[in-house]
Amino acid sequence: MVAHLSPLLTPPPLARRYLNAYCASKGALVAFTKNSAHSLRADKIRCNGINIGWTASAAEHRLQVEETGDENWLEKASGKAPFGKLVQPEDIAGLTAFLLSKESGVMTGSVIDMDQNVIGAYD
Repeated sequence: MVAHLSPLLTPPPLARRYLNAYCASKGALVAFTKNSAHSLRADKIRCNGINIGWTASAAEHRLQVEETGDENWLEKASGKAPFGKLVQPEDIAGLTAFLLSKESGVMTGSVIDMDQNVIGAYD
């Protein structure tokens, strides 16, 4: 079983020209995941992906503090999030463990958006 992890593509309200190559690489990983699933299924190798939304990680904390100078960025960001928190590393670990386990059955070629925002639906 293969699980590709990738940040979500940048939705239109946050899109910036300097992110074009970054977004293209994320789209390429989705296509790679689906093609790999198809080409490896004869060998009974499943291949799925997870597009990860804004995550409260140590690396994100360093970046946010460096960019904004705000040590309390997480509290503010969480307050604006629909479920009151950002994606947590343990959430990603749980989904990854499921995809790598026999519990995911014959699931292959799927790319799951692990985020609380729905792409294409904006408030």
